[in-house]
Amino acid sequence: MIKITDKSGLILEGGGMRGVFTSGVLDCFMDNGIRFPYAIGVSAGACNGLSYISNQRGRAKFSNIDLLEKYDYIGIKHLLKKGNIMDFDLLFHTFPNEIIPYDYERLANYEGHYEMVTTSCKTGKACYFEEKKNPERVIDIVKASSSLPFVCPIAYVDGEPMVDGGIASSIPLMRARELGYDNNVVVLTRNRGYRKKEKDMKFVSLFYRKYPALQEAIRNRNRIYNEQVSMIEKLEDAGEIIVIRPQKPMEVDRMERDSKKLIALYEEGYELGLKGLRN
Repeated sequence: MIKITDKSGLILEGGGMRGVFTSGVLDCFMDNGIRFPYAIGVSAGACNGLSYISNQRGRAKFSNIDLLEKYDYIGIKHLLKKGNIMDFDLLFHTFPNEIIPYDYERLANYEGHYEMVTTSCKTGKACYFEEKKNPERVIDIVKASSSLPFVCPIAYVDGEPMVDGGIASSIPLMRARELGYDNNVVVLTRNRGYRKKEKDMKFVSLFYRKYPALQEAIRNRNRIYNEQVSMIEKLEDAGEIIVIRPQKPMEVDRMERDSKKLIALYEEGYELGLKGLRN
């Protein structure tokens, strides 16, 4: 059972549209008044986490399912037109400013700590950012955290080149533990036992010639991810953390546009979030 203390942390994995599972979990937490003194999100997890921190129940679901169906903001057409597989102008400017306004005031008044993870192009290492006061910098950080390699352009935070936080740290549990949060809930977007396959990444140098450290980080990504998942499963079995994850192998793709699949995954997240509160 989830019990919140001053040492509780919430860790949110990414996963593109698989993140609707996380939005279901977080809506469940909001419905039940569950707030963490520390949270950290990566990529889609960073996006969902922002709506959770501002306590805007249903906002992430509406953005990821309802507005996807209306605006069709993911796909090859965007990659060919703007060099980005997602319409970042719509997602990170029009949505939070006009269509489904983000509550920056609530973010500024959030008493806990919320970090978002990016990967530095220069060092290939994870960068952890906390920003509550400056809306433009908040968007810069979450945009960088969500900038997938190869299909999204390099983003910039404080003038420094950044990409998807999941490259360097897909599941930043150790970051929470290093900061002293040892009562953690980890929300994953893959079933238990899932591992990434090792891939030949020789082509990566064609995309990031200026950033050899980033090339190396991308080549090592799957191995590091698998190591993180193995560690999480061991800690879970030892009763040191609580993990909420989909129960079956994932049918939703990173760029999924089937609203029925997305709604089903959201509902599974909500149900398992509720189970975590009761068991």
